[in-house]
Amino acid sequence: MPEDTADPPSRGPIDAEILDRIAAHLARSNRFDDIQTRPEYAPNAVVADYDLGYFPGRVTRAYLRIRWFETDDFSIHYSEQYQTGNEWECRWDRHPNDHNTREHFHQPPDASTPGEDADYPDDWRDILAAVLTRLDNRIKAFWDE
Repeated sequence: MPEDTADPPSRGPIDAEILDRIAAHLARSNRFDDIQTRPEYAPNAVVADYDLGYFPGRVTRAYLRIRWFETDDFSIHYSEQYQTGNEWECRWDRHPNDHNTREHFHQPPDASTPGEDADYPDDWRDILAAVLTRLDNRIKAFWDE
């Protein structure tokens, strides 16, 4: 699902320090093949591409795109892309909006809006751990089929 790339003023500036910490944290995991901090095509994010060895052959790309703001608002977008051209996506968000409470989750398979209201921990490490656990369960389910 396309995401608005403009950052509303209410989110505030990107928190580069937290993004650097997130990138360093993800780099310690074997899950990812490539981690880019604020690449040219996503200068406000960390983009982490999964090692495709964790997925069945029909998955051609799986990645996280994480944006974190000085206001502690965030967006963690997960996408799987398939040989068929289909995608499976979801997104964890904390930001002011007119479609949900500030904290919400956009359900797969298309991360549609509105999402479901949610409660997230305060610390970025706890949020990231919860997201990665949920995605680990998603990946494990491929092999349990």
